Amino acid sequence: MKVVSLFSGAGGLDLGFKMAGHDIIWANDMYADAVETYKKNIGDHIICEDISKIKAEDIPDCDIIIGGFPCQGFSVANTKRHEDDERNVLYKQLIRMIDAKRPKFFLAENGSYSGAVEQIVRKLATDSTRKTIWTQLQIDYLHKILNAADYGVPQTRQRVIIIGVRNDINFEYIYPLPTNSKNGKDGLPEWISVSEAMAHIPDPDLPNDLPNHVYSKYKLNFNGYLGHRPLDPDKPAPTVTARGDNKGGVVILPHPNGKRRMSCRELATVQSFPLNYEFCGNNSSVYRQIGNAVPPLLGRAVADVFNQYKGEKKNV
Repeated sequence: MKVVSLFSGAGGLDLGFKMAGHDIIWANDMYADAVETYKKNIGDHIICEDISKIKAEDIPDCDIIIGGFPCQGFSVANTKRHEDDERNVLYKQLIRMIDAKRPKFFLAENGSYSGAVEQIVRKLATDSTRKTIWTQLQIDYLHKILNAADYGVPQTRQRVIIIGVRNDINFEYIYPLPTNSKNGKDGLPEWISVSEAMAHIPDPDLPNDLPNHVYSKYKLNFNGYLGHRPLDPDKPAPTVTARGDNKGGVVILPHPNGKRRMSCRELATVQSFPLNYEFCGNNSSVYRQIGNAVPPLLGRAVADVFNQYKGEKKNV
């Protein structure tokens, strides 16, 4: 597939599509540090610009448009959320590009902690423009909430994956079957624990050559609030978050040893990024990029399904 990627961030979803054998030909994000990270690891085809300012004719034709549009304006963990949050309408930019480029497929990803996935599905289902949008585009679409832990990610992170298939395309998208399960159900390997995932990572206080292997000195205080809850080393980590603004204040998971915060590298591992994936920017920015990313292994699972398409169209 020739892929156009919107809201690409640091490249988690795009990396998953690359791992599945697809070709990302154009990408976009407006967070400069994330764009630099993307360029360092994936390619120079990303544009740093507000998507609303980009003309559709400046984007190449493609087989599929993918986009992990921001969700913080929906999240119930965001106590300052409101209906008019500008981030709540960014999905309409994705729709604008789908309308203009008419790809065979689209994949929209969304979700976060504390119910944002349910919020966005409800929003899409009740939006007054939804019926006319999808009817005009002549696209059949479906959605499903997937748990990243079911696909080998050491994190119980829920994401809603919305799939669209142009209705002249002879293809039924079937969501990928899990590769792992909570208790080894159906003969599958159990979920990967956070301690298992990080077993090969050295102590960040000892000499090492891993990129981004530094951690926040923000003190631990286990009081039950987000970012202040102990981790069970024998289970996947809870959802990695990206709260805070560009000046700091991100919420960082504690290390399972309960003595410090996870390093940027450890958090990236919990997100299933490879060890050599290097992030740009200061520590706060790197933590935020990681928290905002789609786990690459989840991205690969949903991208692999498109390899089953044989180029057929429906007889009309």
